[in-house]
Amino acid sequence: MDEIKNDQSGPRSKSILDKLHPSFRKVIIYLVIYLGIGTICFYFVRNKIKGKKIDGVLDSVYFCVVTMTTVGYGDMVPNSATTKLLACVYVVSGMALVGIVLSKAADYLVEKQKTLLIKAMHMGRRVGPSEILEEIETNKVRYKCFMIAAFLIVLIVVGTVVLARVERLDTIDAFYCVCATITTLGYGDKSFSTKAGRIFAIFWILTSTLCLGRFFLYVAELNTEKRRRRL
Repeated sequence: MDEIKNDQSGPRSKSILDKLHPSFRKVIIYLVIYLGIGTICFYFVRNKIKGKKIDGVLDSVYFCVVTMTTVGYGDMVPNSATTKLLACVYVVSGMALVGIVLSKAADYLVEKQKTLLIKAMHMGRRVGPSEILEEIETNKVRYKCFMIAAFLIVLIVVGTVVLARVERLDTIDAFYCVCATITTLGYGDKSFSTKAGRIFAIFWILTSTLCLGRFFLYVAELNTEKRRRRL
C-alpha cells in the first residue's frame, strides 16, 4: 500500500539546486561555504578592519564578496597583522575557488562537446547529415549568448541606476563604478558606502561578475562550435 501511495504521489518537485548542472551545483555549494566561513572570521575581527562601517554582519559579507571577486574597492582594509594574514589566506583561497569555477566551466564545455558528438553520430545514422544537429546546437549556444548578454546589460543599467540614486553618484561616475566592478578592476575611488547600497552590492557584485564570466564561457563555446563545423 505504501508503495502504491508513493507511486500515486507522483514525482517530487525538484529544488533549484537539483535543476542545475552538477558542476555548477558544486560551485554554488563551495561558494556558500566559502562566504559563510569568511563572514564568520571577518566578523570576529571587524574591529581590526578600518574604513567606513555600517553593520557588523553586513560589512563582513560585503568585505568577503569584494575580496573574493578581487574587486578590492579599498573602502574597507585590514588594519592589523591578524586581519592582514587572514585576508591573504582568504584571497588566495578565493583564487583557488575561481580555479574550481573555471575547471567546472571547462568540464561543462567538454561535456557539451561530447554530447554533441554522440548525438551527431546517432542522427547521422537515422535522419541523415549531422550538420542539421550541429546547426541546432549552434543556434542554441548563440541564443544563450544573446540572452546572457541581454541580462548583463540589464545588470549594468540596474547597477548604474542604484549607484546614482542610492549612492548619489552622477551618471558617469555610476557607470564608471559599474564597469570597474564587473571587470574586477576596482580602483577604489567609487564604491558602495550606504547600508542599502551594500546590501544590493552583495548580490549584484556576485551576479554581475559571474554573469560576465558565463558570457565569455558561451562565447568560447560558440567559437568552439564554429571551429568544429569547419573541420
